[in-house]
Amino acid sequence: QVHLEESGGGSVQSGGSLKLSCLVSGTIHDNVCMGWFRQAPGKEREGIARISGDGTPTYSDSMKDRFTISQGTSKNTLYLQLDNLKPEDTAMYYCAAEIGLYSMTGGRLCPPYREIFDFSFRGQGTQVTVSS
Repeated sequence: QVHLEESGGGSVQSGGSLKLSCLVSGTIHDNVCMGWFRQAPGKEREGIARISGDGTPTYSDSMKDRFTISQGTSKNTLYLQLDNLKPEDTAMYYCAAEIGLYSMTGGRLCPPYREIFDFSFRGQGTQVTVSS
């Protein structure tokens, strides 16, 4: 069983920054893809970024300019740096994890056709509120 716990959310003014953290515990597979998604009230879930088991990040097109995903050295902590925040970024932010795939050459990949919000494991979320 994998347990994910987010932290770091809060209230900031427009243009501000936050760094979200996700602590991963439990039985960790050797090849895990992790990511972040968000959901605002009354809106669809929205994938933000994912990082493969070998540390390769991939961003949703609309998120890559202001958000940065990273991992701790032990890979049991996932981060999301949020910069130049806007009121429309107000949402609950979740981290998620899924068992990764292997390429023909042994590289570690995220599942290519699965949305981050459909990953098998997710945390309870941390709220980000941005005021104008």
